[in-house]
Amino acid sequence: MKIVMQTFSFFVIKCPMNREKFADIIDVANHAGVSPATVSRAFNHPDLVKPATRRKIQKAVEDTGYIRNRAAQAIHGRRSGTVGLIVPTLDNAIFSNLIQSFSEALNGLGLTMLVATHGYDLKEEHKLLRSLLEHRIEGIALIGLDHEETTYTLLERRNTPAVAMWNYQDNSRISCVGSDNYVAGKMAAEHIVAQGHREIGTAFPPTAGNDRAASRLKGVTDVLAASGIDVRDQWRLRTQYSISKAKAACLELFECGELPTALIAGNDVIAQGAVFAATEAGLGLPDDLSITGVGDFAGSAEIVPGLTTVRVQSDEIGDRAAHLLYDLISEPEANNIIRENIDLKFVARETTGRVRHGATEIL
Repeated sequence: MKIVMQTFSFFVIKCPMNREKFADIIDVANHAGVSPATVSRAFNHPDLVKPATRRKIQKAVEDTGYIRNRAAQAIHGRRSGTVGLIVPTLDNAIFSNLIQSFSEALNGLGLTMLVATHGYDLKEEHKLLRSLLEHRIEGIALIGLDHEETTYTLLERRNTPAVAMWNYQDNSRISCVGSDNYVAGKMAAEHIVAQGHREIGTAFPPTAGNDRAASRLKGVTDVLAASGIDVRDQWRLRTQYSISKAKAACLELFECGELPTALIAGNDVIAQGAVFAATEAGLGLPDDLSITGVGDFAGSAEIVPGLTTVRVQSDEIGDRAAHLLYDLISEPEANNIIRENIDLKFVARETTGRVRHGATEIL
């Protein structure tokens, strides 16, 4: 969802009506039998308050209906308790587990999350970052490490705690928690080559503004080149991260005549589309065609046949990134760049097997 800011003109009309007084922090303190300072400390530094006291305060909050005014706190220079997350898309399962684990970890740390999407447009990402900073977020999480120079400059000038999720690089400009996508591409290609395949196709999205896809494709092409394998132009598919669009692109490939014996997809969304296209075209998996993906997203193990893929441990990435961002917010003076490399796992299922013949011709 994009954050949209609008300005409205309005008139205030004073009416002689009685309004119920909303509970304030003093009401919460009285209800819990503690001081207002303890309530404030429980909100802003929960680690300094005993768990039993925090539970009493939380019950008092619920009983009184108290709502914290974070906007007022931010205006007065106090913590807003809110962080931003900007992702390319919410349209499919690519980032769903990551966002869920990130959100759950933030909630456990007492932080709230604002989410925005940029549709793989890095200039739009910069605009969204500015908007989130206007909302006085305390930190920001981004996807990947490919961003506009203006985005990096803004983060540096504002000294904003930031963490990049999904990608790992040992020379990243901001802290990162993720996996090496070049290695992910290599793992997928090495498996296909080890199965004896030489007639190999690729199915990737446009790589501009998507360093995850670009790194994976580089890993794939390097392995294939080292094995003396050249991918034919007609076997280099370009498709968006969409099961339906990937299926349509693969069906076009399957209608062109001679086919590869294996197809390496940029992620599981594209790979699942390829599996559905192969089934519709009457191709046997893996006898006629082997297919691999990257991600191990929801549904990859459940489709028939099960999808061979490289598992990106999105749950762990989201959890670790939330804790890292919390640490960066808590100790801004440290000004550290911390990088965490989360292991990839290769998962062999039923969509890949030993090559049984040369390129397949569909009649």
